[in-house]
Amino acid sequence: MAETFDEVVAAVRERVEPDADERERLESVVATLRERAEAAIADLPVEADVVQVGSTARDTWLAGDRDVDLFVRFPTDLPREDLERFGLEVGHAVVPDGREEYAEHPYVHGEVDGFAVDLVPCYAVEDATDIQSAVDRTPFHTRYLAERVDADLAGEVRVTKRFLTGIGVYGSDLRTRGFSGYLTELLVLEHGGFRPLVEAAADWHPPVAFDPEGHGDLENGSTFDDPLVVVDPTDPDRNVAAVCSAAALARFQHYARELLADPCESLFESREPDPLDPAAVRETFADRATTPVALAFDRPDIVDDQLYPQLEKSLDGLRGELDRRGFDVLRAATFADDTAVLLFELAVAERPRVERHEGPPVHVRDHAAGFFEAYEDRKDVYGPFVDGDRYVVERDREFTTAEAFLTSEAVSDVALGADIADAVGDAGLLVGPAVATLAGEFGMELAAYLDPLP
Repeated sequence: MAETFDEVVAAVRERVEPDADERERLESVVATLRERAEAAIADLPVEADVVQVGSTARDTWLAGDRDVDLFVRFPTDLPREDLERFGLEVGHAVVPDGREEYAEHPYVHGEVDGFAVDLVPCYAVEDATDIQSAVDRTPFHTRYLAERVDADLAGEVRVTKRFLTGIGVYGSDLRTRGFSGYLTELLVLEHGGFRPLVEAAADWHPPVAFDPEGHGDLENGSTFDDPLVVVDPTDPDRNVAAVCSAAALARFQHYARELLADPCESLFESREPDPLDPAAVRETFADRATTPVALAFDRPDIVDDQLYPQLEKSLDGLRGELDRRGFDVLRAATFADDTAVLLFELAVAERPRVERHEGPPVHVRDHAAGFFEAYEDRKDVYGPFVDGDRYVVERDREFTTAEAFLTSEAVSDVALGADIADAVGDAGLLVGPAVATLAGEFGMELAAYLDPLP
């Protein structure tokens, strides 16, 4: 017997609700971390305090999550270099085995009693519109939601986060470009629950805009140029959904409709395909009768949020140039682990030696005469001749295969990510069946590519 929507949601909600033991462990760890932070702050030559932020502070965390975010707030007149220095000093005291990571400024990340801990310095600004660094507004987000999200609505948020995770669009990192935790919480608050949000999303016609605190007049057009706009209730100049891509929004809409039409718990579970082996990759591409080509190179030593935008920019640039040169890219993808890959699946593997080059119409006298004179004495072209109302020549094509183009200096003229441009010079080019060798490192990614889901 098929489950109803409410039965599915109730089952998921029970599964993602942290139990009493989990809550007790969290409270114990947070108390320990606070004590360490306050002791370290007491040794500093400046005043500061520590606040817990994020989903564990707002009670919207999912069972099994082990993330604790603590912010140390410093006076607004403290020089940035001192904020960073004191922040790291407190961070290492709180997380002795932690490592330094970098967002807008350095912070300490590590593990304490099985919980992943971030200790982040920020400025104690009076208002989120007065931020001096991007993280300064985060405590305002926590305060805003803590005042409005009760225990029942927190349960609705958990279900929503689990759904977005299951369909692969939860996360505001620049690889996922989906829904952040704060965005998810605001959308659930705006709609009053998971089901109303899903029902509304199924009928959205992007761009879609929400302004929880009525900061602006969205009816007369938004100042934000994004498919989804949620004006930050603590900072009217910020769109909380700015990172969320059109693809992530469309995926959410698709699965919202699917959930409403056929409720099932499987939509709340991440689905990872079985990895393909090299033979399966070769056979599938052969069956498609396309030509895959891939540039594979050592991953640049940069963080994901720097890497993936550069990979996407490089993918778009090379795809556009391959299309312009007549190789008709059917689809393209990028993968990264120890190796980074730019994959292009071509509908056309080889072009003729000559290509058509059209000049202006003959009646546009000055331009037409210039074109004719440029080519009339050349022995390496066919023409010029008149075809229809314009001059045409047929000239040698610069590259007859994608392989020739991708191994040429012409690639350096394409707009690539800065770190990718440096790495591509040493890239290996895989063509046709040779692409199957990527299955050892990217068997799961190739499986997802060759059997795509919405």
